[in-house]
Amino acid sequence: MDIIIINHKTTAMKYYILIRTFIFASALFLASGLYAQQFEPPQIPGDDFDKVSVNVGGDFALQYQVLDHHADSTLIPLGTGFNLPTANFSISADLAGGISVHVETYLSARHHNEAWVKGGYLLIDELPFINAAGVDRAMDYLTVKVGNMELDYGDAHYRRTDNGRATTNPFVGNYIMDAFTTAPAIEIMFRNNGWLLMGAVTTGSLRQDLVRYSGGNYTTYDAHQELGVYWKAGIDKQLRSDIRTRLTVSGYHMPARNHNSTLYGGDRAGSRYYLVMKRATNNSSDTDIKSGHTTGRWYPGTANKSNSLMVNLFAKLKGFEFFGTYENAIGNYASGDEFKFSQAGVEGLLRFGGQEQFYAGARYNLVNGNTNTASDDDQSVNRIQIGAGWFMLKSTLLKVEYVKQNYKDFIADYGEDAGFNGVMIEAAISF
Repeated sequence: MDIIIINHKTTAMKYYILIRTFIFASALFLASGLYAQQFEPPQIPGDDFDKVSVNVGGDFALQYQVLDHHADSTLIPLGTGFNLPTANFSISADLAGGISVHVETYLSARHHNEAWVKGGYLLIDELPFINAAGVDRAMDYLTVKVGNMELDYGDAHYRRTDNGRATTNPFVGNYIMDAFTTAPAIEIMFRNNGWLLMGAVTTGSLRQDLVRYSGGNYTTYDAHQELGVYWKAGIDKQLRSDIRTRLTVSGYHMPARNHNSTLYGGDRAGSRYYLVMKRATNNSSDTDIKSGHTTGRWYPGTANKSNSLMVNLFAKLKGFEFFGTYENAIGNYASGDEFKFSQAGVEGLLRFGGQEQFYAGARYNLVNGNTNTASDDDQSVNRIQIGAGWFMLKSTLLKVEYVKQNYKDFIADYGEDAGFNGVMIEAAISF
């Protein structure tokens, strides 16, 4: 939401330029589809900067859950009703030509009752404080992003739900193995004619500790020994006004000295499938039953040494949209045990209506994994989601989903046959 102050002395020519620019931008926007997929934000033009301006935004989401689960072991009973309403609050400011700052706060989340900051970062597309022609030419192709922020590993995080922000996800639930975390990092991205190349350095850790104390021993944190890297390379081309393709490959690499990489355990907001697959025990309290904000997901968790690779393919032909994901992750826990996981995901959507405000589609997601590579027996989780949505406004989305998830070879936890299925309805607003 922008707050615009208009000077009454603005000339007719300025009004003409403003209107012409608005019409031109609107035409480009509608040509690419009113609800086009967004990935990295475009570069900020510095020539338009006049003075420091502040933008305020918000995200709100609420679900109605009708799910049932089953297993050979005893699970807690599931009711039917509304989940916790979630909300995000964001502030961004243009500080100078090509320089902006962004901060986002979770006001209500499944994992926290109180408000707390998700993260913030500085985005630099130009360097107006360095008066050098060579630097200006280089910044025509470069973007620098630095802060405690959402790491740009892979493309799947652009199509996920982030607490209250759910309009970017055509379905209700995120992927089973959800690669998402916030951590201190610096990213440098090169873009030219659709090609992109990004390199980054990060601590990989959601929580920063200078020292830890456990079992009578102190363990100090040394950032220069724990830093890891991640990267992305790809191409994103608008071939025609109604044809777009994008292919990216991303990597994430943490050294053995890293004590707490949270790439697969950094989502503090939680999953959309509340309380599914929770086992019943005789001594469980009400707090124990309702704890655990990642129900319905399966992933390696926090690790030390880790290496991940993700390949994403996005394509849009008129109203038909495809998004594919393949991911592989291997590494070591603090205990020294190894893990290996792989994930595949395929989405197909049909967007229709005068402004593509309606859509229907399906997603299939499969994860194979083993938290102990000394064993040859992998476990697997697969899920199918069939959904539809209606953008009543560009900012307002109503969606419905049927979900069915199966667990294979989780003998110790659930027995031979286990899973959940049912219907989710979600309303979301983002502005």
